[in-house]
Amino acid sequence: MTDTPNTPLLDKVNFPADLRQLKESDLRKFADELRQEVISAVSVTGGHLGAGLGVVELTTAIHYVFNTPQDRLIWDVGHQCYPHKIITGRRDRIRTLRQGGGLSGFTKRSESEYDPFGAAHSSTSISAALGFAVANKMAGKPGKAIAVIGDGAMSAGMAYEAMNNAAAAGNRLVVILNDNDMSIAPPVGGLSGYLARLVSSSEYLGIRKIASKLTAKLSRRVHNATAKAEEYARGMAMGGTLFEELGFYYVGPIDGHNLEQLIPVLENVRDNAEGPVLIHAVTQKGKGYAPAEAADDKYHGVAKFDVISGKQDKGPGGGPPAYQNVFGETLANLADSDPRICAITAAMPSGTGVDKFAAAHPDRSFDVGIAEQHAVTFAAGLAAQGMRPFAAIYSTFLQRAYDQVVHDVAIQNLPVRFAIDRAGLVGADGSTHAGSFDITYLATLPNMVVMSPSDEAELVHMTYTAAEYDDGPIALRYPRGNGTGAALPEIPQKLTIGKGRIVREGKKVAILSLGTRLAEAMKAADILDAKGLSTTVADMRFAKPLDEALIRQLMTSHDVVVTVEEAAIGGLGAHILTLASDLGLTDAGLKIRTLRLPDMFQEHDNPQKQYDEAGLNAPQIVDTVLKALRHNSAGVEEAGVRA
Repeated sequence: MTDTPNTPLLDKVNFPADLRQLKESDLRKFADELRQEVISAVSVTGGHLGAGLGVVELTTAIHYVFNTPQDRLIWDVGHQCYPHKIITGRRDRIRTLRQGGGLSGFTKRSESEYDPFGAAHSSTSISAALGFAVANKMAGKPGKAIAVIGDGAMSAGMAYEAMNNAAAAGNRLVVILNDNDMSIAPPVGGLSGYLARLVSSSEYLGIRKIASKLTAKLSRRVHNATAKAEEYARGMAMGGTLFEELGFYYVGPIDGHNLEQLIPVLENVRDNAEGPVLIHAVTQKGKGYAPAEAADDKYHGVAKFDVISGKQDKGPGGGPPAYQNVFGETLANLADSDPRICAITAAMPSGTGVDKFAAAHPDRSFDVGIAEQHAVTFAAGLAAQGMRPFAAIYSTFLQRAYDQVVHDVAIQNLPVRFAIDRAGLVGADGSTHAGSFDITYLATLPNMVVMSPSDEAELVHMTYTAAEYDDGPIALRYPRGNGTGAALPEIPQKLTIGKGRIVREGKKVAILSLGTRLAEAMKAADILDAKGLSTTVADMRFAKPLDEALIRQLMTSHDVVVTVEEAAIGGLGAHILTLASDLGLTDAGLKIRTLRLPDMFQEHDNPQKQYDEAGLNAPQIVDTVLKALRHNSAGVEEAGVRA
């Protein structure tokens, strides 16, 4: 890490209105200073780096040309918004990014009027911008809506659904395609920049308008032929035919780092556009920072790092493997002897461990892009044809494909295997990426099996169990981060569906744990035993189907039953309460308590603090038990336990 960089021009800019007071000739130096400030800030906090560095000039040009916040600027995904935050009144807090009580790593409406729409999932910007633009148009208010969407986000159908309806916005909608990876047009150069300025100019648009009126007076056949000729001529020169077909006036490609190209094009679009416009800007992730330019994948999201060397501080080496890697390697090993196993991911191969599988079995690995709906139905088709597909998708992203899970998988009882990564809290990424709801939305479905491993060894067993299960859909959910250090089995076991296990026996208190909170449940049992409260701990393994025999046994032999899960209401605890009610066990005075994630969207913070806030660490488990026993345990009452 280094000292704060010297930024005399940036120091003059607290808000975009200040930026607009600079001379256009100063913008190049301003952008360089802004880039250095981003690098310096992220070196301290960690976070998303490459995407933000790639849009420094775009951010500068947009705020310089458009009248934000009256003109609404919407960033797709949001991990490219750090430069935007710096020049919209938040520079003084930029070194609190992703820290508890600090700035969000994404755009957030409650944080600033310059964040008109919260983002963290991709491909939403055009739809949202269309809403802003049409609302202004209907109300007769000034203001355009500018959506900045990355090329990866254009792999999602939602972007095209929005574009298909963009004509309703008239000239109030501007979409900037930030093409930083899969270039879909010829290389950027002086000629393409000149053409972009030309076709967005008032002179060209005026001539085009006159020509349109003239050809309209001719026969329909001549008019259509003339329009097509102009469209395809521009399409051949600049690659915009697809966007023209969707109703956009296409401008580009232009160099997204060349302010001398960006400024006049944006000004022309601002002043002359007669309908929705798409500007195609080609950028480079990690631009201006050599380590990020050389390895944009490794510098997409970073830990704290040394600015000079680029070396990231990832803590001590070694330690338990990450859950996603255990899953990926286990699946790859299973596929060595089972040609039916295949893996699908939605643009997150390394995040889900599918990269491990892909390295071993490239012909059976499919990255479908940011298209979770397609991923699930694609998996359903594979399953219907006799394959054993694993759809490896983050919990929070699988929400986007819930209809497909219900309609295309569960109703048809197809054996799709859902490997649900990032289940539970995710620390610095906050509420938008927390996998809080998957048990609730999956365990309510007929035909669905839902498992959750307590450690990485159990994940190996559950991956094998899912691979061998052909009777319907099955899901295994596991958290972000490293395992507990459990020894990985050389030969995985096939678990009995719907059967839990006792990991510690007691007589008075029963803790029923699902997932990796088991370690905290065991710590709580140690504390309770020391207080004379003999405690049983069960690893339930399955949220559905429930182990009814084990639950009945524990409820009829213990005074207090506490369920613990890293999931929202509606999960294991709710299903056990329903079972207890159905069996009439609640009539016998049994005390049942359910511990789960709170009914709120928890802000980004240190994971340990998040678990404390959620009440899912050992002290809160103990406190729950003691409060339940307070009125019928004199020994506990004398210990001063609060009601």
